[in-house]
Amino acid sequence: MSETEVVKKIKLLVVDDEVDFLAALAERLEMRDFSVRTLTRGEEALALCRKEKFDLALIDLKMPGMDGRELLDRIKSEHKYLEVIILTGHGSLGSAVECAKSGAFSYLPKPYQLDELLKVLQEAYTERMKKKFIADKERTERILELAQGDSPRRILRRMRELDNEDR
Repeated sequence: MSETEVVKKIKLLVVDDEVDFLAALAERLEMRDFSVRTLTRGEEALALCRKEKFDLALIDLKMPGMDGRELLDRIKSEHKYLEVIILTGHGSLGSAVECAKSGAFSYLPKPYQLDELLKVLQEAYTERMKKKFIADKERTERILELAQGDSPRRILRRMRELDNEDR
């Protein structure tokens, strides 16, 4: 790759309490140009999401402490454009439905097929980008509406409100 080429790697957070599985999965995904951060606990993942921006999260359902379902709920409430995929060896139809209702993009069983996982990750990233594009377009339209006729102070106040809504 030349110096002028810029490749945006998909920023992926992977959370799983199985350390060996986590390391192997991260290695396989990094070889395919994902930027991968790994953690073994839901609490740590939530704290990291507050410090860094991720495009996608791949979360194990059964973990000690904060489980994958609770982590999904918390992430989706704080980061509306972060797409979450649940990857679990303890899946059931009921938990799949619950995760879908909570906003999970997909629900995959362990053991996983790498090709299927890569396909789901790409689809989730595409969906994230579509949602973000639409939201950015709507935000730009609201700013343009504000800029027509309001005082500069009111425009700035409303832009701050829009920024807070976008989090």
